[in-house]
Amino acid sequence: MLFSSTASGKTVKSLGAGDLIDRTIRLYRRNFVVFMLIAAPPVVVGTLLALGWSLLTRTVIFPDAAVASSDTATYYVTLVVGTVNVWFVEVVATLVVMGGASRNFVRNLLFDEPISFRQTYANCTSRIWSLLTASVLITISVVIVGVISLYVGLFAVSIPVFLLGFLLSGIPPLAVAVCVVVGLAIIYGILWLTLLIVSRVAFVPQAILVEGLGVGSAFARSSSFSTWSVRRLMALLVFTTVVTIAALAILYVPIAWFAWANGVELTDGEILPLWVSVLYSLIGQLCFMLLSPIWMIGLSLLYVDTRIQSEAYDIELLATRRLGEIPDLPPDYFNPLQPALGHTKNRTTALVQPDNAASHSMLGLE
Repeated sequence: MLFSSTASGKTVKSLGAGDLIDRTIRLYRRNFVVFMLIAAPPVVVGTLLALGWSLLTRTVIFPDAAVASSDTATYYVTLVVGTVNVWFVEVVATLVVMGGASRNFVRNLLFDEPISFRQTYANCTSRIWSLLTASVLITISVVIVGVISLYVGLFAVSIPVFLLGFLLSGIPPLAVAVCVVVGLAIIYGILWLTLLIVSRVAFVPQAILVEGLGVGSAFARSSSFSTWSVRRLMALLVFTTVVTIAALAILYVPIAWFAWANGVELTDGEILPLWVSVLYSLIGQLCFMLLSPIWMIGLSLLYVDTRIQSEAYDIELLATRRLGEIPDLPPDYFNPLQPALGHTKNRTTALVQPDNAASHSMLGLE
């Protein structure tokens, strides 16, 4: 059983980093086709925009760039700027979809409702403007924090490592060992602080869709969970980073070999042929589509587990499954109890328990 009810008198054990990744992969495998369909629309649109910008840059903005080596740097700067904007739109759209998927995920816990493409996007449209606003703010915040952390990390690692290397230059093996240990420790500390900041916005889409909160309240709500999730967010980040590098290597290397066999030099600084650029773009988008559901599932699991640890959310889920939702109260009445699944404007997602609701373990993974 993934989550044991506190009502049974047992202690609820938090999901460790390994448990989080294990259950994420298991859910991903069980619902692979559905998650691919859910993740596909933002990625397909992003792919078309990226390819369109690449063709526009190659054929209209820099029609002679292939033969004018002096325009190579300007060409790549223009291409990268447009591609970054496309990725920004794609990430925002993915965060919106992630919010809709999280509500469908919690309904799956409550009533064994299947995770579906239709319900996920119905959830998104029910709070589309709140989700769009929050997703834009989250993306901008994460980018700013990431850039600052990158520059701080470069200085924080390079200066101590240089000084230690200089002081221990007479003992090369010791200098190398000390520099590696100190460098990794500093990187870990900076990554932990970065994720501590990022974790304050990690659950905003879930708070909007699952709890029915506004944008400002959702940010405050997500911030209250931050200290519970940093190490597990780090594990999820490391896992997806390793998988991404492996996937890109597996897919990019054969293309690089094929291009080299056909006389294309990838390291001479010249502009790549159009077919190589298109294939590289398609591979990047494919990897994004394959890996974005991992973040959807992982953050949803982490959201539920964090609420269980801090609020006994499993009891709320069990009560709602058995008794139905909390009745509506007058707007001016302060209710200290919150429903396990808040209302949205889309009343088709109201908490109506199916006749065949299963009495399975929490998350249905056992």
